[in-house]
Amino acid sequence: MTPAYAHNGVKDPDVMARMMSMEQIGAAFKTLVSMAKQEVPLHQAKARMARDTIVIQSGKVSALFMNGATDPKSEALPAIWDDWAAFTAKADKLTKSAQALDFTDRAALADTLGAVGSACRACHKPYRAKKK
Repeated sequence: MTPAYAHNGVKDPDVMARMMSMEQIGAAFKTLVSMAKQEVPLHQAKARMARDTIVIQSGKVSALFMNGATDPKSEALPAIWDDWAAFTAKADKLTKSAQALDFTDRAALADTLGAVGSACRACHKPYRAKKK
């Protein structure tokens, strides 16, 4: 699913900004997973760029969700705003786990990438509606 298709029909610009940020995190994570699984060569500059994308975008999560914008196409659940402190703590954990990524070699990347995936799942399970 391409980002344009996935976000087709989103009218609220704040919701669109959140979706695009999450899309960037997801794409960067997939890049790192592909390197860790040896599907593509481990490329230091590309790994660094992917890490930096996750760090930068995850650092924006609180600001992107703060105003509580909604849209029928949004997958964000009300639990985000009902449990704001936990939500923002989980976003911070994603940032910290991304900052700790080690891509000196595949083994180091694989060892540290799990924490990033866990941080993503920690938010997706309670705060994101299941895709239809």
